[in-house]
Amino acid sequence: MAYIDGRLVHDADSHLMELGDCLDPYLEKRLLDRYHALDIYRTKVGNNAWADAARATQADNAFRAEADANIMARKNYEGMGSFIADDRPRAVDLLGVASQLVFTTFCLGNFDLDQSNDMELCYAVAHAHNRMMTDFCKVDRRLLATAYVPLEDFARAEAIAKDAIALGAKALLIPSWCPQRHSPSHTGLFPVWAMAQEAGIPVLMHVGGEDKLNPTYKQNGLPPVPDFHGGDDNFTSVSYMPIPQSAMQTLATLIFDGVFDRFPSLKWGAIELGAAWLPGWMRSMDSAAHAFMRNEERLQNLSDKPSEIVRRQLRVAPYPHEDAGWIIANSGEETCLFSTDFPHVEGGRNPLKRFDASLEGMPQTAIDGFYAENFIDLMGEGLAEDLRRPAHLVAA
Repeated sequence: MAYIDGRLVHDADSHLMELGDCLDPYLEKRLLDRYHALDIYRTKVGNNAWADAARATQADNAFRAEADANIMARKNYEGMGSFIADDRPRAVDLLGVASQLVFTTFCLGNFDLDQSNDMELCYAVAHAHNRMMTDFCKVDRRLLATAYVPLEDFARAEAIAKDAIALGAKALLIPSWCPQRHSPSHTGLFPVWAMAQEAGIPVLMHVGGEDKLNPTYKQNGLPPVPDFHGGDDNFTSVSYMPIPQSAMQTLATLIFDGVFDRFPSLKWGAIELGAAWLPGWMRSMDSAAHAFMRNEERLQNLSDKPSEIVRRQLRVAPYPHEDAGWIIANSGEETCLFSTDFPHVEGGRNPLKRFDASLEGMPQTAIDGFYAENFIDLMGEGLAEDLRRPAHLVAA
């Protein structure tokens, strides 16, 4: 029996667990040395011993024989289909989801800042990532590939978005941090949003592309605090707090500057950035619009209250430890999405149980929206008709 059985559920967040050499076959040979010289490459993937160990584990017959029974228990590189494309369809079968949005792990937020003075390399690496992601997802049409579009250079952003759509990407992934030299609402990026709207695919933000915690907050005179993985460079309670800040600022800017209105059928998503912030942020935007409307023509020109624009065009994925029912009750039935974070350890072993508990007592329309209908609305034409109502559920 699948983890999710007899229900229509779409997964708004899943991942590859790429090995260190994942981009090498897709990157121009003349750029390999510059790529390998990046700090992020040398510190995180220069030593491939861990990759060899992951390959050996996944090749072990005894380990593979127990994979089905451990679909939600094995995490990261031990997860089924975490980096072997041919294994991923079986993983989707066992999870019981109708589709999965698939994000990178290795490339999340790693390259824009490292390559801020090398735009050629920045966009070449993003292009290599997009080819890798779309190649992996070709193994099963339920896998919906996300393609990364850095926003630092207008012409290059337009070119890479066009190429990503041609490759078959089902969503464009952008960082939530502000580009270095212009606003994310700049008119120079309009061609990117126009192409996404024309293709019927959403523009997404994901954890990893946000401004990070000021490291001075860690200098408290106390021993280091361990994170999820036993180190101190991933999420802790303090570094968790600013995760949605960049997304809130960027999305508010896009709404206030009229970008959402200019592209009214374009959907946006905030994935693995939590959602407990959503109700208060919506109310704060309404308050800001009310307070400053008299002097700001851009606010006078908005099609509706910012909170209503959010309900129309933005979808957000709560963490399983958040109270999704409270978030939905205070932001609207249209706003939230189910996700597993498979195979990341942060997703936990039973996100369905935790979300079900938080949604207890909610209207069925809200529950259906959370698990499927809001995702279908987000993905638009990027979601094939047979994935909206999978044959096995229709037959049931």
